Amino acid sequence: MITETKQIWNRGAGGVRAPRAAMGDYSLILWATVALLAVTMSSGVLTAASLLSLLPFASILAVAAVGQTLVVQQRGLDFSVAGVFSLSTIIVTVMPSRPGVGILGSIVLALAGAAFIGWATGIAVTRFGITPLIATLGSNALLLGVCHTISGGSPTRAPNMLTAFASARPLGVPTTLIFAMLVIGIAAWLFRRSTFGKRTTLVGANPLTSHATGFPVRRYQVGAYILAAVCYCVAGILFAGYVGTPPTDSGDAYLLATVTAVVLGGTPLTGGRASIVATAIGALFITSLGQTVLALGAPPSVQLLVQGAAIAVAMTLRLIPFDRLRIRKSEPVPG
Repeated sequence: MITETKQIWNRGAGGVRAPRAAMGDYSLILWATVALLAVTMSSGVLTAASLLSLLPFASILAVAAVGQTLVVQQRGLDFSVAGVFSLSTIIVTVMPSRPGVGILGSIVLALAGAAFIGWATGIAVTRFGITPLIATLGSNALLLGVCHTISGGSPTRAPNMLTAFASARPLGVPTTLIFAMLVIGIAAWLFRRSTFGKRTTLVGANPLTSHATGFPVRRYQVGAYILAAVCYCVAGILFAGYVGTPPTDSGDAYLLATVTAVVLGGTPLTGGRASIVATAIGALFITSLGQTVLALGAPPSVQLLVQGAAIAVAMTLRLIPFDRLRIRKSEPVPG
């Protein structure tokens, strides 16, 4: 039993350190992003100034997409993104004006609320056996109702301190980009280097085997929903500060976008391996693609069609056996 456990652990650890397919997806989406930006910049559709204004939104999407990656890696799919995101923007714009709360108190309240929502969703999925789709959709509907109750359906303005922080550009670099890189770096290190990340990968790849080897599978699965909700909350706080007056349904635009970024980043919907960096690059690709569509004069609704098409293309490319094609190409020709 001990030998079998070590073999499983080694496979899990190896999958984290050098997942061959993940690296292929990483390079594919990286070159696709570079090509898209090069073409749009050279054609004049996007300028350096518009690219600089694009980075904060790409950073916010990347932070939210990191959370979605955690859930998808555990064989789930989180549709509570919109609710947690929108509720966080409302808390940090409404609560600071309440006596004794302030901006820091509202941020702590938003993070604590998001963690509780993630915990409750994770318990509903793991302990009560509710499918992730139903559980997260139910949470999302409930949270959107809470959003309208708190805000009264009217947008509210973020405090000046939060707006100044999110809009700042130290050394010409947006604060949101710096913050997103910090989140992505920490999450990528945890996945690739820490014991927690290796065990999380193993649990996502094979929950039954992980349970048989003594891993607390349910704890890791619930933890993924908690961390994901915290990521959505952080993204919502950054969005509220950068926009200034966020709409009450601001999270709706990030629901399909986070799923698209995860799929483009190469994380399979069946769980297991995941690449945080590839997801972040996918978020940049989706944001730049959306900006290009708008710059060409298309209505905002076309962005949803573009994101859906991107998911379809990514899933189709995944069905192509590139590894087999490489092996056949490298085989010596007889004669």
